[in-house]
Parts: sequence; C-alpha cells; structure tokens
Amino acid sequence: MGDHRNVNLPPGFRFYPTDEELIVHFLQRKAALLPCHPDVIPDLELYPYDPWELDGKALGEGNRWYFYSRRTPNRSTGNGHWKPMGIDEPVVNSNSSNKVGMKKYFVFYIGESGPAGIKTNWIMQEYRLSDSDSGSGRSSKRRGGHSKIDYSKWVICRVYERNCSEEEEDDDGTELSCLDEVFLSLDDLDEISLPN
Repeated sequence: MGDHRNVNLPPGFRFYPTDEELIVHFLQRKAALLPCHPDVIPDLELYPYDPWELDGKALGEGNRWYFYSRRTPNRSTGNGHWKPMGIDEPVVNSNSSNKVGMKKYFVFYIGESGPAGIKTNWIMQEYRLSDSDSGSGRSSKRRGGHSKIDYSKWVICRVYERNCSEEEEDDDGTELSCLDEVFLSLDDLDEISLPN
C-alpha cells in the first residue's frame, strides 16, 4: 500500500477504532475474504520487526500502529520478544453483548526470552476471532496459487509505546522514552571500576 501513515480520509477524521470495530468491521471481513472499506490496514509479519521499526510499514495513527498478521507462537524479533501478560479478554458486541472476539496483551522485552530480558513500555494488543467464529476452518486457494491458506488464523495487532512520563519524571522535568531509560541505565559509568 505504500506509505501507511497517510490514510485517505477527509480532514479531521482519525483512524481510532474500538476493539469491537477492529474485530467486526476489519478482522471478520478479512477472515471471510470480503473487502474492507477503506482498505487501510496492511498485512505484515510482526515478528521480524522490533516495535520501533513499524513506522512506515504498519498503518500509523498518532502513536499507534495497526496491521494484520498471521497468528503464530513465535513472537521473537531481531532484538527481543513479545511476552504475553494476563489472560485473554473477551470483546463483546455493544448491541447484543455477544462475544465477537478475543484480545490479548503482550509486552516487548529486549534480549532473549527468560529472566535476562529487559522489559520495555511497548505494548501490543492482539485481536483474534472467538473460537466459535474461527471454527469454520475456512481454507481457500489463492488465485494462481495452489497452497491452501487458513484465513481463520489472521489477527489484528495494535502496537503502541506506553508513556513513561505518566509513571515517573526526571528531577529536571525532562521526559525520556522507555528505551532511552534502558540505554541510559546500561551506560552507568559510576558503577564500573576500571583497573589503574
């Protein structure tokens, strides 16, 4: 789609969908092979990319990035991994209170999985269809191709960096990003003793 930061919407309109809208108006249509209007959310494999690399690849609106991805157990990137937090939350239809999908939260850690990883403030919300919706196991052959693709495995991801300044500020009032704080903590030269 090219540059996903500029969505062709009239002035004053923003792409700020609710959880229900992401599932009902975008993900259900994607899974059913129906067109989405406007078709603004790109397909992107998340896991080769660190979250700060999504700008220009995913649909960006403010400090949030949106994209479709394949559901996969591998959530490792070049510099870290996405670790799940909490349990899946149901997303319900506002009119009927029926469950339309599920939402799962992930936190990005720099480094390998395990206790050595450094937690960042990058958050991902992964939306998937509820099991009753995806139970159809719809497989389809792409035009011109012979491989079967299970479209019930699609998810929509919303990635954003939680603002560190809401939790704490430096003494001089300067606000640092979470990654700045991580890298500054690694460069603490006062704690390093050098040989004479």
